[in-house]
Amino acid sequence: MNGFGESSFSRRHFLRAAAMTMAAAQFNSIASGKSRSDLWPLERATTWLNSQPLTGAELQGKVVLVEFWTYSCINWRRQLPYVRAWAEKYKDQGLVVIGVHSPEFSFEKSTDNIRWALRDMRISYPIAVDNDHVVWRGFNNEYWPALYFVDAKGKIRHSQFGEGEYAQSEKVIQSLLIEAGATINRTQPVSVDAPGAEAAADWSDLRSGENYLGYERTENFSSSGVARDQPRDYSAPMTLALNSWALSGNWSVGREAIRLNQPGGRILYRFHARDLHLVMGATSTPGSVRFRVYVDGRPPGQAHGVDVDDQGNGAVTEPRMCQLLRQPGPISDRQFEIQFLDSGVDAFSFTFG
Repeated sequence: MNGFGESSFSRRHFLRAAAMTMAAAQFNSIASGKSRSDLWPLERATTWLNSQPLTGAELQGKVVLVEFWTYSCINWRRQLPYVRAWAEKYKDQGLVVIGVHSPEFSFEKSTDNIRWALRDMRISYPIAVDNDHVVWRGFNNEYWPALYFVDAKGKIRHSQFGEGEYAQSEKVIQSLLIEAGATINRTQPVSVDAPGAEAAADWSDLRSGENYLGYERTENFSSSGVARDQPRDYSAPMTLALNSWALSGNWSVGREAIRLNQPGGRILYRFHARDLHLVMGATSTPGSVRFRVYVDGRPPGQAHGVDVDDQGNGAVTEPRMCQLLRQPGPISDRQFEIQFLDSGVDAFSFTFG
């Protein structure tokens, strides 16, 4: 186990060496014609949004970029501006971008929640809803996010796992379009405006990795004991070690998430990163849960994220990833605290950037 714990290198997070090894293996298998030579798994999608169902036969002659995502994933959010820009820039040259939404959390299976995410994140390209991970398995995929570059004959020619390599990915798109007969001006790569949660992570000063809050996958929980799937009063210790977390108040710790049963409950987390995000949502629909955020016991001020004001005030309704902190620097070990003024919130995971 490394310093972040094994979960920080889960499917959401990108290990460059592992991805390069896998990409090489995929290239060899694709070149030999032994696996994944077309887009047939798309035909197994649960439903489609932004488009009628698309099949491999209908996509013949088009260059296709298949993107695996799930809407609460911070790694995907930081890749999204580039995919959105490629879809717009090359749509008239024969590029079709297809997002395959393969959920991680149960709330991400809701079509209404996915539709909300499409509107909120300005996604207009076709979306294959993959609630049962059938398309995911058909591609032998293992990562959020993942990109598969498919030529006009329906053959996977390149793949990219995790964030980064955007200029190289755009060159692959251009090469496949030229190969298909399009006239492409190989100009500078797209330039994206990526504010808020879409901004690139501060990798040079990131010392905290993703941590889930449900008992199935959590790590470094510092409140004493866990009563699984039943209400219990929790208290937080006086101090927390780096990348440890604790609860205060009456909570139910479930397999996937923690649920607050009474107003005033708190979550505390010791972290080292520029950005802090929390995936959470109100348990009732419609419903809204008010909260207040602190850093080292004080309101965040200029360190507030896009989902809170400078006094740390915010509210959450639909289940989603909320950006609670973006520190202007310098970055050091800090103690985060969120206090909920209302009961009825589910909290799923912390991510950092």
